[in-house]
Amino acid sequence: MNEKNSIGSFDLTSKFWKVFLVVAAVFLIFAGPTYVPYVLADILKVNYIASIVTGLILFVLGFVLIVFLARKKILT
Repeated sequence: MNEKNSIGSFDLTSKFWKVFLVVAAVFLIFAGPTYVPYVLADILKVNYIASIVTGLILFVLGFVLIVFLARKKILT
């Protein structure tokens, strides 16, 4: 197993994990600041500011995940 692209028991060179992490990052970047605040504020009646902050946090997490994948050379 390549130590450079593994985290714990996860082998980041496998096709499944590459696709899963990219889809998760894209979901966090695009759905995080759009759909999640809508669901929280309008449907679940959470405070509007809290829902916007949650969306921003999800966006940042998605961006950090993309940067992580790029630095590990998983995204080319």
